[in-house]
Amino acid sequence: MSEIAIRPLNPVIGGEIEGVDLSRPLTPETQKQIHEAWLDRQVIFFRDQDLTLEQHKAFGRQFAELHVHPNVPSHPEHREVLVIRADENSKGVAGQGWHTDVSCDRNPPSGSILRLTEVPASGGGDTLFASMYSAYDALSDHWQRFLSGLTAVHESAHVHGGYGVKKEDLRDGDYARAEHPVVRTHPETGRKALYVNSGFTVRIRGMKRNESRATLDFLFRHMEQPDFQCRFTWRPNSIAMWDNRCVQHLATWDYFPETRHGYRVTLCGDKPV
Repeated sequence: MSEIAIRPLNPVIGGEIEGVDLSRPLTPETQKQIHEAWLDRQVIFFRDQDLTLEQHKAFGRQFAELHVHPNVPSHPEHREVLVIRADENSKGVAGQGWHTDVSCDRNPPSGSILRLTEVPASGGGDTLFASMYSAYDALSDHWQRFLSGLTAVHESAHVHGGYGVKKEDLRDGDYARAEHPVVRTHPETGRKALYVNSGFTVRIRGMKRNESRATLDFLFRHMEQPDFQCRFTWRPNSIAMWDNRCVQHLATWDYFPETRHGYRVTLCGDKPV
């Protein structure tokens, strides 16, 4: 039986995995250990993983089918791979605000696996991850009861509208839109997590506009507390694998005009309940 080591980043969220080479097919036991660590720590990290894009995709497929982004252009030769890059010519970077990947889909991704091949030479470019389990658990019983049963609208045109389609050419259905519960139950762990984010969530169904805005603003501020977070400092060939069903993340852009470059595959998921 293979053995991997799991080093927690803090008691709340995050763990670094040692003792595995992801360029090679995983044994069933190692795959099971990584999957259990992922569910437990919510986001896991691997160092010194020199993978081809085919190996990157193969690693992801050991956990789920791969998601193809509905709007953001993929790698020209690998439709399941997103190129993540910022350099001296960038006017913004992907993931600058707290969000859950593609929560606007009817069946949002269950997870994401990002590998960076180039990091800023002078430092910076960390990614922050926040546990939505902990954010939910920290709410009062009153707030938990209040949010139970509410649904929220997630839209993507304002996020993905800059990728290839002019605003005046938009048609109904060009950009994903969905309604999901404000509190979702994780399908594998059974734990409850907040499932709204400032990137895609635009309103709560059934509330007046000012009521919805006030509720969402409170939840967004609540979620961003450092007590729920871990912070990952990248090195070349590092990998982060996070659970979109219970984790939000934010990519810092504190390295302009230097370069940060890598690739992401995304795991298919199911409809939040």
